[in-house]
Amino acid sequence: MDSFPEFKGFRKIPRLSKEIIITEKIDGTCGCIYIDFDMNIFVGSKNRWLWSSIQDEIHNDNHGFAQWVKINQNELRKLGIGYHFGEWMGQGIQRNYGLKEKRFYLFNVKKWIDNLYKPDCCYIVPILFTGIFTTENIETALKYLKETGSNAVPNFMKPEGIVIYHTASGYLFKKTTENDDKPKGKDEDK
Repeated sequence: MDSFPEFKGFRKIPRLSKEIIITEKIDGTCGCIYIDFDMNIFVGSKNRWLWSSIQDEIHNDNHGFAQWVKINQNELRKLGIGYHFGEWMGQGIQRNYGLKEKRFYLFNVKKWIDNLYKPDCCYIVPILFTGIFTTENIETALKYLKETGSNAVPNFMKPEGIVIYHTASGYLFKKTTENDDKPKGKDEDK
């Protein structure tokens, strides 16, 4: 049997008609906070580490996110051990949303929506719909967002789009309010 390659089984296929959670897609910059078993905090962007409570030296801060975490580290320890992803948004970042400050919105809504231990300095991405997957439910949520504007920042009428979390598969999908068929940052003519 030594001549056989490592066996890889085929992954179970989840059913499509299962629960989805649709949240507002916020246009900012991705942020990651990791807390280890000793309650040390590590801060990252989408692609790199920026700061840690062990080293205490900020490397190429991402729109002030590492500095914000450093200042709020005691409160942020309420997040608990593990990786915590979210969107750092507001003044000077992408759409700005007309804000004079910056905010951190946590992605994992199922964990944080009813959690009394959520740090006071964090927000949760707004939930627009929870229910069974249908393309109609997705299109309805996107239409609602286009018509009513951002739920994260009321009266901001140019929200970016929605994120669909398919609970059975564990996958995230996105739809944007404009140019959904184009990769982000690409010219429409290309």
